[in-house]
Amino acid sequence: MNKQQYFVYGFIGIALYLISTGLSYAAFSAYRTANTPAKPDLPKTDGFTVDPGLPKTEECPINGKLFTKPERDIWEKRRPLAVMIENHEDSRPQSGLSKADVIYEAVAEGGITRFMGIFYCGVAENTLLAPVRSARTFFLPWVLEYDALYNHVGGAGRCNDPTVDERAKALCQIGTWKIKDMDQFGISFPTCYRNYDRLDHPVATEHTMVCSTDKLYALAAARGWTDVDEKNIPWDQKYQPWKFKDDASQTDRGAGGAVSFVAWKGYETGYGARFDYDPATNSYLRFTGGAPHTDLETKQQLTVRSLVIIFAKETGPVDDHAHLLYNNTGSGEGLLFQDGKSVKINWKKPDRNARTKFFDSGGKEILLNRGLVWITMLPIGTPVSY
Repeated sequence: MNKQQYFVYGFIGIALYLISTGLSYAAFSAYRTANTPAKPDLPKTDGFTVDPGLPKTEECPINGKLFTKPERDIWEKRRPLAVMIENHEDSRPQSGLSKADVIYEAVAEGGITRFMGIFYCGVAENTLLAPVRSARTFFLPWVLEYDALYNHVGGAGRCNDPTVDERAKALCQIGTWKIKDMDQFGISFPTCYRNYDRLDHPVATEHTMVCSTDKLYALAAARGWTDVDEKNIPWDQKYQPWKFKDDASQTDRGAGGAVSFVAWKGYETGYGARFDYDPATNSYLRFTGGAPHTDLETKQQLTVRSLVIIFAKETGPVDDHAHLLYNNTGSGEGLLFQDGKSVKINWKKPDRNARTKFFDSGGKEILLNRGLVWITMLPIGTPVSY
């Protein structure tokens, strides 16, 4: 083979290499574009908007608040949705908490509380929820009270995990107790996705998970979980609603003031909670770490109609993962703040499936004000200032 042939064959080889490389890159780019969304841009409503001109005549069975008839038509085709939302300093402001019907709060680990919102009546309009975080065992008995869909990002302990205390294995219990699991690890975009640009500052990956209520409900329906389950059993077949009342009259309201506490001593900075009574609206404004606790989507400060604090035995950490346990079945003492007054109460929950109920010193069930009910579980002996 002479030099001219070497040159020709060499040129052809280089040309074929360049062509194949270009085609491969083009194919990869097309695949990446099709399968990796650059930045999700979900609408805040997926087809329904509340008409503010309609009368609010329909009572929510979760918190007694009044809504419009079209909103009721929507929630009656669904079941409650329980969602884990974190409270780390870097996660604030959260998205969606202002639309919850009930919010549960308890320490997840390390002195930092985590929230579980119950969403049902207040999310007829599509609502973004963030940052969604992992499951913990002591939230599950509350999920069971509503036979709710349970949305979270993983959690503590599968059944075969030897590193997690048996009592703390939330993922194992979700399956064993037949909770309607909406674990994000089994949910793809755009129902849930990571949004690194949600806040105006960079955050770690664990603070970025966003889920959409309309899309969660659509997925649940595809799994056979609507207002009835796959066996045609209504979610509220055994549900026991709390009892509600209208606001106390101006003359029957108390002086109010502020309610403040920190779940673990030493976490006052960044995690101290305060609820300031607002007599104009007969509600309590939430502050966290000394700052107003707002919702990123609505820009509104979280406003609570009835604040319930329950005291429960805290055990742990119980394993190398620093998991905690709380005895929130059985009974215990607590405090209720509403209408500008404080009342010592007792709470009772006979077993994990039973409804948690609140009673006064005479054994009569407490009537709660209509609207957002906030329930914080604190270790027995935690000081509360009011």
